[in-house]
Amino acid sequence: MLPLLSALTSRLTRSQAGRLLIAGAACLLGGAGAFAATQHVSFGTGVYWAITTATTVGYGDVTPKNGVGRAIAALTMLTTIPLFASAFAVFAGAVAATHIRKLLAVVDPEQHEAEVVILGWHPSVPRLVAELNRTGRPPVVVSNADTSALPERVRVVKADPTSEETLRRLKLPRASQLLIASSSDADTLVVAVLVRQVAPGVPTLAITHSRSVATALADLGVAATVSADELLAHTLAKSLEAPHAGELLLRLVDSEGYQMREVPLDPGQVGLSLGEVRRDHPDLVLGAVHDGGVVLGVASDPVLGAGDRLLVLRADRRGPSPADPAGR
Repeated sequence: MLPLLSALTSRLTRSQAGRLLIAGAACLLGGAGAFAATQHVSFGTGVYWAITTATTVGYGDVTPKNGVGRAIAALTMLTTIPLFASAFAVFAGAVAATHIRKLLAVVDPEQHEAEVVILGWHPSVPRLVAELNRTGRPPVVVSNADTSALPERVRVVKADPTSEETLRRLKLPRASQLLIASSSDADTLVVAVLVRQVAPGVPTLAITHSRSVATALADLGVAATVSADELLAHTLAKSLEAPHAGELLLRLVDSEGYQMREVPLDPGQVGLSLGEVRRDHPDLVLGAVHDGGVVLGVASDPVLGAGDRLLVLRADRRGPSPADPAGR
């Protein structure tokens, strides 16, 4: 019992409302003891009187009989009532602030460290967020659009990502990765320019709708770009060439049981061809980032150098999904 009481007291003293409640309870019990001693009643009756006094109920069935009792009553009212009122006001204010923050979907910008931050809104964002949540990388979405389509418990910052002030307030340099997601290529370019100013060292991906915009983003220093229309067109074309190509591509990007990673080339692999690295590598090497582009090593087998990176597919170390026990 004593350890439980000690833990409860320690928890209460860590909050302002808790400290006010403890002070109010101390004044209430002190007043009850003084009232019982001076008015010649039991301590239980004194506590009853103190509670009715502190709550301003005042039934009048127990009252002070002399000047000392009236002085104790005055002190009890002047201490317990303000203390309890302040405690409940602080608690109510904290609850109201929590509900307002949830209503406005506002999160603390300090929480973005080592997270994926999605800037803007695109029809693919809800599906992307669901996939990131499934892989244990819950993102933060920054958009002033309607985000009701997002999965539950997704952290959202209701703000305009095309505003430099917004991006600076978010402290984007602390993020692990950025995704610029907008239905408008013009907004994508604006956000990309601002991101390069605010967080030049953070890896950034952008969703675009044309090759010309993708080229412009590459010139701005955006690490990689995705043309959504071209990706769909190429996927459909490959599916026409080979009926199961679409399923294969979906398997590659599906995170069920697999992780696709871009890893640096080991020093011992420098000077080897992609085929040699692929043969000895423990993971499935899909290709390499070589001379600023992605090579698959099919039409040619380039020699890899320092600074090149490998695109690998590896088994999810957390184990297969319950929906796919075989980990396929």
